[in-house]
Amino acid sequence: MSENSSSFSIKNWSQDDQPREKLRDKGKSVLSDAELVAILIGSGSREESAVDLCKRILASVDNNLNALGKLSIKQLMEFKGIGEAKAITIAAAMELGRRRRLEDAVQLDKITSSRSVFDLMQPIIGELPHEEFWILYLNNSNKVIQKNQLSKGGITGTLVDVRLVLKSALEVGATALILCHNHPSGTLKPSQADKDVTYKLKTAAQSLDIKVLDHLIITENTYFSFADEAML
Repeated sequence: MSENSSSFSIKNWSQDDQPREKLRDKGKSVLSDAELVAILIGSGSREESAVDLCKRILASVDNNLNALGKLSIKQLMEFKGIGEAKAITIAAAMELGRRRRLEDAVQLDKITSSRSVFDLMQPIIGELPHEEFWILYLNNSNKVIQKNQLSKGGITGTLVDVRLVLKSALEVGATALILCHNHPSGTLKPSQADKDVTYKLKTAAQSLDIKVLDHLIITENTYFSFADEAML
């Protein structure tokens, strides 16, 4: 009996078939509803794996997640292998999903010109007493997926980690980058270091088919655009 029972454990499955590892390696979209719920509960019973248990639970509500979210803690605990802790975990996850649907979708900032980059970044870095270097990660529609501070205290004094920039770009699915940094002195003239880091990032990004669309130097009231000045 112990040998048969152990075979139901997800730990004994091929790594490609283990829900946690599949999500990590292939992304959340490839997992079935049952596999996602199985990650929540962590384990099944002696007779069935977590995935099979979750398939059975979902089948009881015609594989409808909205219906699953309406099950009470007591109703969930009627399934063998689901104790109070697992039932509460499922209920909490379903409630988070419900609240997510109620919230308005985040409106991504769309970049249409160098001016739109300035309007987005000036409130963040335009009036700082020190220099900061930021990366805007854009999707195919030129909407900002994410913006990250790359360094603080000046380009010349900070090593630009190209690998980190590109790793982040791949993680968020960015197809383009915009570089931004401020000049607390108010000067708009790009330094040699500004030019060098632009070339370094542009060259590295090209190898991954990611474009560097612009590099802005931002001051309190105005900006300099590498793209507008044909310096890219």
